[in-house]
Amino acid sequence: MTEPHELRVADAEREALAGELREHMLEGRLTSAEFEERVGRAYRSTTRGELETLRADLPMSPSALQNLVAQRRRGLRRRFMQETSGSLSVSAVCVGIWAAAGASGSFWPAWVILFTLLPAVRNGLRLLGPGPDAQSVEQSLRRREARRISRERRHSRRRELRR
Repeated sequence: MTEPHELRVADAEREALAGELREHMLEGRLTSAEFEERVGRAYRSTTRGELETLRADLPMSPSALQNLVAQRRRGLRRRFMQETSGSLSVSAVCVGIWAAAGASGSFWPAWVILFTLLPAVRNGLRLLGPGPDAQSVEQSLRRREARRISRERRHSRRRELRR
């Protein structure tokens, strides 16, 4: 697998670095000669590692920090939507079974809906609510992913032992 610093960069990443360098020059961290030299190297860069060396001795600019936070939020929203769609699918299957069985008696899929959508509602309020807390949502998603991976490992070990 390719290391992150060995990945090739796109023109948009080069442009973003040029914008960051421009901010640093305007704030007085770079002279105009250093700025010109670094921008030239940025446009000639082909990997992320080369871009990172150009910003290694500079603090993170406000626009870079804002882009990083926005990128992280987009990733969390995507993962959140994936988990929510899984919960909705399970709930829909249960409602379908209840309806196919004649839809008689109490609406038992409500319990499935409650327990599968509860984490989604909690994370949705944390992520999209009035006081967004992306870090807690990210930790929650990581814990769930770790539990899923450990469960898969246990099941694969059991399968190997049965053979």
